[in-house]
Amino acid sequence: MQPFGRGWLSLWSGEVTGVDQTAEAEFSGFMHSRWPQLVRLGFALTGDGGLAEDLAQTALARAYAAWPRICRTGDPDAYVRRVLVNANRSRFRKRRVAEQLTGTVPEPVPQEVTRDSDDRVTLMAALLSLPPRQRSVVVLRFWLDMTETQVAEALGCSVGNVKSQASRALATLRARADLTEEMS
Repeated sequence: MQPFGRGWLSLWSGEVTGVDQTAEAEFSGFMHSRWPQLVRLGFALTGDGGLAEDLAQTALARAYAAWPRICRTGDPDAYVRRVLVNANRSRFRKRRVAEQLTGTVPEPVPQEVTRDSDDRVTLMAALLSLPPRQRSVVVLRFWLDMTETQVAEALGCSVGNVKSQASRALATLRARADLTEEMS
């Protein structure tokens, strides 16, 4: 899966000042190498593949617009992760679009369910039951294996806040009966 349609960079190259051919090539390499990781992070935060891709595209589009400045800071990964987390948070503030209801429900495609996918479904349901801030901390801290300091920088909060959010989230997850029975 490609992060953006064909010619995406060429559409932006004329609109953003300060991005030369070298920087554009560097960003293109960065974008293609980080796409799967950003989509996984977005999926862990939202539980929806489409929203995950939208968040990844938003983060990369904002990074492209500020690419020369981001390169000077030395850690573009941290910047893009923070943009993705903030974009996820801000989507709750946007006006909801009303859904269009249809007269018939499409038939689900039968799929063979295995224990691993059952565990994944249970884990994703448990993660999605957490408040957004706690979910962000758990995903960044334990799925991306970031330090508490890195998580605090990514979320724009203190290390103590990260510790307390992680503690509350883990206590909530441990209290869920379906997780303790399924995962043991």
